Amino acid sequence: MKNPGEMQVRTMNGMRDGVKHWSVLIGAMGMAVLGMGPVNAALPGPLVSAQWLHEHLAGVTVVDVLADPAQFTSAPKFGIRNKAGVTPLVAAGGHIPGARLVTFSAIRTTQKVDGRKIPAMLPTADQFQAVMRAAGVDDGHPLVITSRGSDAGDLDMATRLLWTLKTYGAVNVAVLNGGTAGWLQAGYEVETRAATKKVGNWTAKPADRRWLATSADVVKAQTAGSQLVDARPTAQFLGISKNPVVSEFGHIAGARSFPTDAIVRTEGAASYFMTPAQYTKLLPELGIDPKKPAITYCNTGHLASGAWFVLNEVMAVGSTRLYDGSMLEWAMEGRPTAPAKLYP
Repeated sequence: MKNPGEMQVRTMNGMRDGVKHWSVLIGAMGMAVLGMGPVNAALPGPLVSAQWLHEHLAGVTVVDVLADPAQFTSAPKFGIRNKAGVTPLVAAGGHIPGARLVTFSAIRTTQKVDGRKIPAMLPTADQFQAVMRAAGVDDGHPLVITSRGSDAGDLDMATRLLWTLKTYGAVNVAVLNGGTAGWLQAGYEVETRAATKKVGNWTAKPADRRWLATSADVVKAQTAGSQLVDARPTAQFLGISKNPVVSEFGHIAGARSFPTDAIVRTEGAASYFMTPAQYTKLLPELGIDPKKPAITYCNTGHLASGAWFVLNEVMAVGSTRLYDGSMLEWAMEGRPTAPAKLYP
């Protein structure tokens, strides 16, 4: 019997997909034995599907970013097989074979801005490099970022990591659409063994700040009539409720709402980003021009990365920025919000 800490979890099509998966790994091991190493895969864009990743697994490094690292080694949960012979996924668990583990809290840190300590901000190059190396990530390989994929918050952990990687020089990086939940729903297997202890050599380059916005940039955007995009839930945008970490209700004046339930779609137990054509139809309905750059924000820069990803990467606007401090910093600075507090 296998060690439970190193078990492989079979999915609905486990035996069939297991054969496919092991053929990929055997091919990679054969090249490594010959001293060639696996051939890097050419990423098809900022998003990859579970099928694409399964077919190219040997040519990429998968990085799994999780709020709770225990999910990396926990088995997924499935429901009762239905009349069509499908066993539905209830909750994602485990990880894609060979994935590296990064804890979400490790890729954000407290920074001092104008004398104020702002939590959950972009780490320094040295701090971020240490996290990626500790996860066993090496230079020179395409990176595919996954997360649990159960909801927008999960996918936005992956997009926050992608934004940070691009800020520090990564150019060959994509997000797995649907995350690990989508991988499981596609019929592929996961592992539950502990994270690798390998130390990588990934190197952070000097910060590229073209995708980063400050409070001053937001003020300039307000006066210039540039797009500000609020990626929080609608109730927070309207001032009906607020995140406990933020001291004020409402939103930054002039912002448009791109709420979490409009950024992604849900299918079964997984959430997915949509196509450029779908966003082209959707965004104007929200008062957002899908062809113009914007500054995205949320409460702490987490959900804002999802809106940034849609505009900058999926829609290929290219110059969209993320306000890292978001409403937390905005409110700490005593800047005005709209509308006035509605409730309670």
